[in-house]
Amino acid sequence: MSGTHDGAAVVSARGARRWLGGHPWIFKSDVVRAPQGPAGAVRATDPNGRPLGVALWSPTSEISLRFVSTRPDVALDDAWWRARIGAAIARRAGILDARTNACRLVHGEGDGLPSLVVDRFDRWLVVQLLSAGLETFRAPIVAALADLTGAEGILARNDVSVRGREGLSRDVETLAGAVPETVEVLEHGVRYLAAPHSGQKTGAFLDQREARALVGAVARGRALDLFSYHGSFALHLAARAEQVRAVDSSAAALARAAENAALNGRTNIECVEADAFDFLRDEERAGARYETVVLDPPAFAKNRASIAGALRGYRDINRRAMRLLAPGGFLYTASCSYHVGKDAFLAMLADAAAESGRRMILRAITGQPADHPEVLTIPETGYLKGALLEAGE
Repeated sequence: MSGTHDGAAVVSARGARRWLGGHPWIFKSDVVRAPQGPAGAVRATDPNGRPLGVALWSPTSEISLRFVSTRPDVALDDAWWRARIGAAIARRAGILDARTNACRLVHGEGDGLPSLVVDRFDRWLVVQLLSAGLETFRAPIVAALADLTGAEGILARNDVSVRGREGLSRDVETLAGAVPETVEVLEHGVRYLAAPHSGQKTGAFLDQREARALVGAVARGRALDLFSYHGSFALHLAARAEQVRAVDSSAAALARAAENAALNGRTNIECVEADAFDFLRDEERAGARYETVVLDPPAFAKNRASIAGALRGYRDINRRAMRLLAPGGFLYTASCSYHVGKDAFLAMLADAAAESGRRMILRAITGQPADHPEVLTIPETGYLKGALLEAGE
């Protein structure tokens, strides 16, 4: 079979149950017999020799196998990659329209393409190849993307730590055409500059696109955007709020936020360089009041061991933010920590509300937009959760 090692992997009964139950990852501890060969695609069987399908093999990774098909005879050739990537792109039909020119085209396991991320920013693509097994198929992946999208350039943002655990280099590399340093993104009437070569993630946070529009529609009065980064939430708030304070600890991020404000002709955004925890504490002591607050912090829980500390941090900032709200004011709060699940997130908000002494009304629960699909049997595909809360009178 083209592109696949002759030496099959043998997966434990536990690993086989995991795959047959809908999860594609097989950990090193569940590989009974490892394939004899370098990274790539391999057939896999259970301990009794029953075929399980074809998986991407990463020799040095804790996630040794990532299944891509239940068919043991499938060849991961150019046509296979084109068909699987084409199906993912087809699922985004209707997202790229007059409302936005940027979205996620491939969401890894969520699209049956484990460890592959592809984001589109207008006429350019940014990709991440996050496993050794996937890396061996770089050429057909890039060819399929170029052909299917007609992109003017494809950039690899392979400067992420997970590649180190896969035994891969960490770098930023142009794979096709040319990709500019900044790309103007349109999002529900707001424009901002994505930074494909140097920005967070692949250049911008596309997963909060719909949440930004949601909170922008209810914004009013004095507004506060904490952990603002490049000001994406602040730009949406500024369309309806009288004044917006965009707070971030990074001067470079705020410089881009100011640039984005100018791009939209917004003169009611004030950039404040400060630690969000310290800023909230000082504002609470000063008796400040805001009609709209956004809390969109980075992931506090990087692993299971950090969950308890992360929840304390989330509770602290949410409690303080709730105390800053004027009666009838809105708080949009989110967590991108996969290890903090939806139930734990909502329980934390209930605790924060109780401690704040405010009556907080749940107006909406948000998740990931359609271009970041969450598969029920693969909980790792779902990481983002948020809530729109209203302060009672």
